[in-house]
Amino acid sequence: MEIARAAAALFVKQGLRATRAEDIAQAAGIAPRTFYRYFATKEEAVAPLYAAGADRWTEAVRTAPPELPVPQALEHAARHTLSPGAGVSAPSWQWVRTLVRLADSSPALRKVWAQVCHEAEVRLAEVLAGRTDDNVADTVPAPSPSLRFAAAVAAASVRVAVETWAADDAPAQGPMGPAALAMSNLAALSDFPWEDITARAHPA
Repeated sequence: MEIARAAAALFVKQGLRATRAEDIAQAAGIAPRTFYRYFATKEEAVAPLYAAGADRWTEAVRTAPPELPVPQALEHAARHTLSPGAGVSAPSWQWVRTLVRLADSSPALRKVWAQVCHEAEVRLAEVLAGRTDDNVADTVPAPSPSLRFAAAVAAASVRVAVETWAADDAPAQGPMGPAALAMSNLAALSDFPWEDITARAHPA
């Protein structure tokens, strides 16, 4: 994670184009060959930071009160991870904004962002499978196609909220902040057939 933080700091300070992998290695206090042992490109160096945010969201869904149905669990997770001071500090949100903006302008970084989002979607599907499992099994069943679809919809709601906020200059807290936008996106899914999908995931 130290390498990721060093990369992000340089990307924010001097821009993606002006930053070399060797600069990141020097800032992180490692040799260039050590950098390339972990990352193939300079853009991949910030993947752990992207993933950390996605993991917080997924974990918040997993640990949401078990009595909450899926829609409320997703909203609970959004409130607890996208509000400044809850999942990420207010200053850190400015880093998030810059890194998401950079992903929009750099094909290489956009690829890293897309890969992290895809992996987060897969993990979210597994979490939803665990939350909707009626059996008292020790292992969580593999997500059904319907739960994978539900995870894709939920993940897109949050991803689009973060990207929409990052593209503007609104503060991280307030009606145009990432948490509020995510809640609005999730509310727009009020007619989404969550119960039907849950039922199809565990047919009688």
